Amino acid sequence: MKIYVNGVEREGAYTRLSELWAEQSRENEIASPRGFAMAVNGELVRRDQWDSTPVAAGDRIEIVRAFAGG
Repeated sequence: MKIYVNGVEREGAYTRLSELWAEQSRENEIASPRGFAMAVNGELVRRDQWDSTPVAAGDRIEIVRAFAGG
């Protein structure tokens, strides 16, 4: 199935947002989701809902990291 992650088309067999996060964190060597947020089709998804949030073909998912500073 095709989805878009941060604007880049991606193929995968994800059923839940947490599966996508697991793959992304492995690929990018991220130890913890602390400081990260995800949105599906423009709607913010709370971290405690990542495991229950389905991923469907064509979804546009944004993964962002908060940085302090100014």
